[in-house]
Amino acid sequence: MDTTSLKQLSDFRKTLHQYPELSGKEVETAKRVHDFFKVLEADQVITELGQTGLAFIFKGKEVGPTSMFRCELDGLPIKEENSIRHISTIPGKSHVCGHDGHMAIITGLGVELSKNRPKRGKVILLFQPAEETGEGAKAVIEDPKFRDIKPDFAFALHNLPNFESKQIIIKKGAFAAASTGMIIHFKGRNSHSAHPEAGNSPAEALAKTMVALERLPDAMKKFTLVTVIHAQLGEIAFGTTPGEATVRATLRAFENETRDLLVTYAEKLCLKIAKEYNLGVSFEYTEVFAATHNDPEAWEFGNEAAKKLKLKTKHIRIPFRWSEDFGLFSSHTKTLLFGLGSGKNQPQLHEPNFDFPDELIPTGVSMFQEIIEQIHN
Repeated sequence: MDTTSLKQLSDFRKTLHQYPELSGKEVETAKRVHDFFKVLEADQVITELGQTGLAFIFKGKEVGPTSMFRCELDGLPIKEENSIRHISTIPGKSHVCGHDGHMAIITGLGVELSKNRPKRGKVILLFQPAEETGEGAKAVIEDPKFRDIKPDFAFALHNLPNFESKQIIIKKGAFAAASTGMIIHFKGRNSHSAHPEAGNSPAEALAKTMVALERLPDAMKKFTLVTVIHAQLGEIAFGTTPGEATVRATLRAFENETRDLLVTYAEKLCLKIAKEYNLGVSFEYTEVFAATHNDPEAWEFGNEAAKKLKLKTKHIRIPFRWSEDFGLFSSHTKTLLFGLGSGKNQPQLHEPNFDFPDELIPTGVSMFQEIIEQIHN
């Protein structure tokens, strides 16, 4: 990648960084991406994919496989705290996960494809909405427009702090965890706080649930994790005992089946506690992420690309505990998600002073170019 192209992509990335939008609301971000791609003259452009998503398709002259390269449009509801010139201009919103950098990489791939189309098959560049909430991949896959471009392979990367800059982090099989947000509602009965015996407070059930949920993994054979992230007991009314309580927790596992088993155990536990205290109980689920599973054939393409580029590569043995919306594509096609080290001294993802390092852009573009070379030429 020449210096002019890198400067152009860096400037684009910084513009995206200044104007983050939250999941499902990435209207202006999508417009900026669409405007940039106009001069690249993709063979086919799909807009409003999964609501705000975009897909740019570059076609070869010969029949062949279809591969998809995906990035994320959305930012986070986090106030940025940084001294950079391109700091977020939107109060309480920021790109402190690096999705702006991922978009710059896929845009750079579009620049290269506009100059050199694949020899055979099709290459799809997907700008996916709502990754952070786990809703975007599902919306894209369920969109009728996606059925016409269903890929044979799908690839994505995520920048990873605490790893050497430009290092490739890769693994066969499970790469990132499955997870779900579980919301537990207990229903008791209010009373005057002077006569608590007349009511049925869920306070003790709430406390027991918070402790017991986080101990559930002790009984599981495979890796699981339960993290209680929020709890609420009644309302602030000093004359009234609480009649309702809510516990919110995130449940994780490296396999979808293990996560689902953990959910079943969590429900049984809560039902048992509710019965003990004569309470009603109900459940809701949100931000459901499938496990990201790297297909052996897709992994081979990524591993070979890193070798050809002579990039330092780390083959991890244990999957990451965090979840990625890209995991849902693993259930529909052969996928590879790999990490791109963003520096050992880089702030962690979602920290208020995180800023994607622009020097990673050429490495990300080159990795995807090499994968395309193997599949399509």
